[in-house]
Amino acid sequence: MISSVLLRPVAALAMLVALLFHPSPSVAQSAEARERIRSANELLYVDERGQYLFYSGDLIDMKSQRNLTRERVEELLTIDFRELPLELAVTQKIGAGRRVLAVFEDPNCSYCRKLRADLLRLDDVTLYTFPMAFLAPDSETKAARALCAADPVRAWNDLMLQNRVPANDGKCQTSIAKVAELARRLGITGTPVVFFANGRRLQGYAPPDSFERMLAEASRR
Repeated sequence: MISSVLLRPVAALAMLVALLFHPSPSVAQSAEARERIRSANELLYVDERGQYLFYSGDLIDMKSQRNLTRERVEELLTIDFRELPLELAVTQKIGAGRRVLAVFEDPNCSYCRKLRADLLRLDDVTLYTFPMAFLAPDSETKAARALCAADPVRAWNDLMLQNRVPANDGKCQTSIAKVAELARRLGITGTPVVFFANGRRLQGYAPPDSFERMLAEASRR
């Protein structure tokens, strides 16, 4: 017997299915398993009539051992890098700067600080850093003071690596509000988030060797 605790969220999701479902190509060669809903970076699977819902878990192709859900999520979260408003970012060129990365960071994000240290060890890369300010009450103050510094690139790096907050009042015009709106449109709810040149998204921290492989793959395309 299914408890009402479980029925309530399923009922709510059923309403989403009714509102948002449209026919789409089959998933894993099954005419009855079709996905159409993306919410909070998660996939839900419904049948072609929107009657049955696969609520939790990943869809695995047992023959190829591929995680089809993970692959589809990555595809749905991919963007066109060229459409990013790079004028909102703090831009730093390292070496020739031929490889490109867009990074969303919050000054109070510990994994952002760890990632920043790794990023500065890369070569031949241009970093576009989009400043976010949502993790703590002083995130916006810290970010604004870095952006209002005479050298925003150096100030941001010092802020992330040494928690060194510039002494200015942070009252200049910044991109923080516009970056927050951009993050909302992209479904970014945490930091760090990295976008590669091919539009692929990395959510969270990845060790340097894994990150370098992803960067190399993205830069070949």
